[in-house]
Amino acid sequence: MASMRDIKRRKESVQSTQQITKAMKLVATVKLQKARGKAESNKPYFNMLYDTICSILSMTKNVDHRYLRDNDCDKKAVIVITSNRGLAGGYNSNIVKLITNGDFKKDETYVYAVGKKGIEGLTRKGFSIHKDDSEVINEPLFSDATQMTKELLTQYTQGEIGEIYIAYTNFKNTVTQEPVLRKLLPLSAEDFEEKEIDDKLLMNFEPTPEDVLDKVIPKYMSNIIFGAFLESVASENGARMQAMDSATSNAEDMIASLSLKYNRARQSAITQELTEIIAGADAIS
Repeated sequence: MASMRDIKRRKESVQSTQQITKAMKLVATVKLQKARGKAESNKPYFNMLYDTICSILSMTKNVDHRYLRDNDCDKKAVIVITSNRGLAGGYNSNIVKLITNGDFKKDETYVYAVGKKGIEGLTRKGFSIHKDDSEVINEPLFSDATQMTKELLTQYTQGEIGEIYIAYTNFKNTVTQEPVLRKLLPLSAEDFEEKEIDDKLLMNFEPTPEDVLDKVIPKYMSNIIFGAFLESVASENGARMQAMDSATSNAEDMIASLSLKYNRARQSAITQELTEIIAGADAIS
């Protein structure tokens, strides 16, 4: 049985850890509220842009556009969004599993990493990192998404990559965060829900449908990436809040268990002392 001193030290150590997990939970809660607000504010713009893309594609089914056709390249690019810090449960590992368990060959995949934990996980699995943009996830900006879109579209149009994907975590609520793997290019009408178009809202393309798609699709892609940044930040803080809440509860259970062990050890020590005193008194008498 452990000594009273060892039990007391262990209890103090767990109490110190519990204070840290409580503080981390509070910080994650505050950051989550801020991140949720940003993610919610972005959704109306995305929904409108999504409806516009659906309408355009439904009216341009016969258009031969570079963003709508395969370019006969086997290489793939994937944006992997994770966090720069751990202690967030399975948040980071779930994203890494999307890539390692998916249809991505190590020698034919360009990994655009946004988050150090994704880099660490994929590097251990044998993937090489094409570009490290980990600092972006600390404070995501729409300009970051736009710059990333330009680089990827340049590679795509030059035939260096044939498909573009993004792996991120979709925030549902503080308890549930869903890892998502989404294809960005090439686009196809099957990727979008069919929308009924009012005859009064038929579009005229100036100068051509191809030119319109040249402008709209990059904006759509940038918004997808930016939205994924915001969803991932909210998911990270939600996952960390849950993880720290569980850690705090576990610490509380450990403290209760250690307190019980300490009291038993103390009671045993007192009983032992009383026994020795009584035995000594009997020997004297």
